[in-house]
Amino acid sequence: MRLAALSDVHGNLEAFSAVLADLEGQGVEHTALLGDVVGYGPDPEACVDLARERGLPGVMGNHEMGLDDELTLAWFNPTARQSLERIRGMLSPESLAWLAALPNFLVLGPCRLVHGAPPASPTRYYFEMSQAEILSRMNRIDQPWCLVGHTHELAMARISPKNRVEMLGLGQGRHELEPDARYLINAGAVGQPRDGDPRAKYVIVDDQANELEVRFVEYDVETTVNKILERGLPEYNARRLQ
Repeated sequence: MRLAALSDVHGNLEAFSAVLADLEGQGVEHTALLGDVVGYGPDPEACVDLARERGLPGVMGNHEMGLDDELTLAWFNPTARQSLERIRGMLSPESLAWLAALPNFLVLGPCRLVHGAPPASPTRYYFEMSQAEILSRMNRIDQPWCLVGHTHELAMARISPKNRVEMLGLGQGRHELEPDARYLINAGAVGQPRDGDPRAKYVIVDDQANELEVRFVEYDVETTVNKILERGLPEYNARRLQ
C-alpha cells in the first residue's frame, strides 16, 4: 500500500491544491488527512469542499475540536482563538457538521493516523513527548507505523525491536523504514510549515518497499497571504507563511 498523509492544511487552498496536483502520478492508492483542515488560512470552506469532493478520509484536529467545543477553544492562544472564531463564521452548516464528525484516529493498513499522538490524541504535541512517553504510547497500538501532524514540523522516532527509541530528523526525499522497527512519523504541514521553508510538506509511506518519502511542494504563497489580510484574519497568520 502506498499512502499519502497530509496534515495541517489550515484553510490554505493554494497549498492544498498544489499538493493534490503533486500527488498525480505518484502511484498512491490512498490519501488521508491528519487533522486541522481549517484554522489560520483564508479558504476553510473551499478546503473542506475539496476534501469532501475527493472523498478523503481524515481525523480530528485540535482546530476542528475548537470549532465544536468552547472549552477547547479557550485552550488556544489569543491569535489562534481569534482566527478560529472568525473561521467558524466562514463555514457552512454542512462543513461544520463534517468537521465535527471526524474520528480521533483511523487505521489504514499498517498505519495509525492521529493528529497529535497515539493512540488517539488530537492535542498532544510530538515535541512534548519524552522517549519513554513515545514508547508507552506506541505500545498501546497494534500498528507498526503511526502518522501524526500538529507541530507543523517534520520529525520521526524509530522504536527498535528491543524497545529503544531514537529521535530522528526528517528531510526531503526517501527514507528507508526498517521492517522490524516501529515508527512515529510527523508529516509536517501542508498549509503552514514552521521549519523556515515555505513549501508545503507531506509524506508518502510504502509498506511494500518499507519506505517513507517526504515531498516539498511549491505553491503561490503570496496569493494566500493577500487573502488572509483581505478576509480580516490576523496579520500574524500571513507573516508565518513567508
